[in-house]
Amino acid sequence: MFFDLVIIGGGPAALTAGIYAARKKLKTLILAKQVGGQTLLAENIENFPGFEKISGKEIIEKMRLQNEKYGVEIKEGEKIESIKKKEESFLINSIEARSIILATGKNPRHLNVPGEKEFAGRGVSFCSTCDAPLFDKKEVAVIGGGNSGLAAALDLVKYASKVYILEFMPKITGDEWIVEELKKTGRVEFITDVEIRKIKGKKFVESIIYNDKELAVEGIFISIGWIPATEFLKDFIELNKEGEIIVDPKTNETSIKGVFGAGDVTDIKYKQCVIAAAEGAKAALSVYNYLTSS
Repeated sequence: MFFDLVIIGGGPAALTAGIYAARKKLKTLILAKQVGGQTLLAENIENFPGFEKISGKEIIEKMRLQNEKYGVEIKEGEKIESIKKKEESFLINSIEARSIILATGKNPRHLNVPGEKEFAGRGVSFCSTCDAPLFDKKEVAVIGGGNSGLAAALDLVKYASKVYILEFMPKITGDEWIVEELKKTGRVEFITDVEIRKIKGKKFVESIIYNDKELAVEGIFISIGWIPATEFLKDFIELNKEGEIIVDPKTNETSIKGVFGAGDVTDIKYKQCVIAAAEGAKAALSVYNYLTSS
């Protein structure tokens, strides 16, 4: 198979790039582990122009339909084994393309403590939007006192009887207004200076060990940040010390000619859905200029 452009990723940056590339009549393929990416975790998006309030799932579905309308081919469940540079094209697994847009987003950061992997899906979760309703009238813990953790607590407090927020730092680092909203519920307890040591249980989570204490909970939501999904790119393009793809801010081109980056996986300063979409559009237009001028 031969394409003008292969887009790797399935979030707003990738899907917007697909729309713009298709409108420029480029034969385009989107390869995604899952269409939607991080945006699927957002119950409500209230700062995307044109929508007073829309869920992440809804906005992704609208973007997907636009891609399909313009004839963009989408393949889900795709794992990229290798990317190789040929003379005037690239080989992505067995797919050949004249250009690439990398828009793989980020993956949740793990605690790497005993019990985390074993109880994943059995009390340990990385998605409060997905799993909060499962913990109705139960006591749960959120690991992380930044904005990600506080947002998870806001999801959970609608259902859980008690929410503990465990933060590694001496104080909660998220926005004060969210902290105040959580305090008003009377069902949220903040615990700082925490060192998580173990997650315990039999068939399902029963407790978490931190410092020298054991806290009985039935659910643990890990919200300690995100890691750029660039592991497969380390020997291919230039990354910064955080593992983000370094791009030219004007064109989104990477260190390799013909390869572009877009969205949260790049070294752009702000990580927002609307900015990712804009970066996807910019990358696609840059691809068109690259292909028509080379």
